[in-house]
Amino acid sequence: MALLPLLHQETLFQKGPWSYRIPALLYVPQSSTILAFAEEREDVVDEHARLIAMYRGMYDATTHHVQWNKMETILSAQLEGHRSMNPCPVYDKVTGTLFLFFIAIPGKISEMHQIKTKTNLVHLCHVTSTDSGCTWSSAKDLTNSVINTTHKEWATFAVGPGHGLQLSNESQNLVIPAYAYRILDPGKTPSPHAFCFVSSDHGKTWTLGNFVEESAVECQVTEVHISGERVLYCNARSSRGARVQAVSYNHGVDFESGQRIAKLVEPPHGCHGSVTAFPCPTDGKSGCQDSWVLYTHPTDPTGRRDLGVYLNKCPLDPATWTEPSIICKGLCAYSDMQYLGQGPDGSPLFCCLFEFGTKLQCEKIVFLMFTLKQVFPAQC
Repeated sequence: MALLPLLHQETLFQKGPWSYRIPALLYVPQSSTILAFAEEREDVVDEHARLIAMYRGMYDATTHHVQWNKMETILSAQLEGHRSMNPCPVYDKVTGTLFLFFIAIPGKISEMHQIKTKTNLVHLCHVTSTDSGCTWSSAKDLTNSVINTTHKEWATFAVGPGHGLQLSNESQNLVIPAYAYRILDPGKTPSPHAFCFVSSDHGKTWTLGNFVEESAVECQVTEVHISGERVLYCNARSSRGARVQAVSYNHGVDFESGQRIAKLVEPPHGCHGSVTAFPCPTDGKSGCQDSWVLYTHPTDPTGRRDLGVYLNKCPLDPATWTEPSIICKGLCAYSDMQYLGQGPDGSPLFCCLFEFGTKLQCEKIVFLMFTLKQVFPAQC
């Protein structure tokens, strides 16, 4: 299945009585825990999602081994009569609180129906845990308190999917990537734009950031350090043949104009991808910035197949992405990635959770670990 030698690979979520889609991955170093989330569905169709399922793994940084508990469904992460979708976890290291954001949609109403009718029926929700995912709170519906009347200005919206982020600014903002179909003209089809939900008080309250100007949908964010300055980098899905990136200099409140990333091609209709920043392994001697960024995504421009890893040593420059290293040959789709620190070969270590199949792109969700030296040996 994999073309490159990888540190570790195993199937977590497997199609059976239920189908599983939309992976999300979170590493909590304070408790040496890796959490893998996915939607549990009646089948692969979006409208047939049910609940959010989870594997909780204990990570041994000495042996680089993960011991997984049995899969469980987070029964509290739901609103009555609604399906739960788009898991988006984030951990607050100050309070020790894990937030699992998700959206709740009534019945089997589709995203396309909401876009066509310009009727937003999505709820913004989260559950929390103070024991690294062993137990969870009841669901909290944040729709009215956070989005309020703006909710009517959107045809629909979603968070993530994939991990959120805690920034290293003074207030240590929590950031949840999101997108919304904005009703800019009642006579026209709503237009999708990426943005962030932001908290500057450790999740007590949340505010809406402003939109990325360029049209884009599912997105992820990562914090990039540049000569001592912290910048929030957003990488988003697009249906126009290539990814879109945007940068925020005020912790996710505003984004500069979006840029097309010609080297990061999209298949028809696009696909979700993941980004994560990590410290330059050569202390900046061979790189032009303090942070490098990895990106995972299907590499074939004609369809969702051949999962690749891309590297950018100057991530604010869309022209400096490398060619991909293929880590999984075959049908694939959504992915999420986390940085784990130093690997056994001395280079940065990463884990990735992604959809894979032989006849369908989402027959299983696979967890793998790899080092930078394994995928980009010339850069280490």
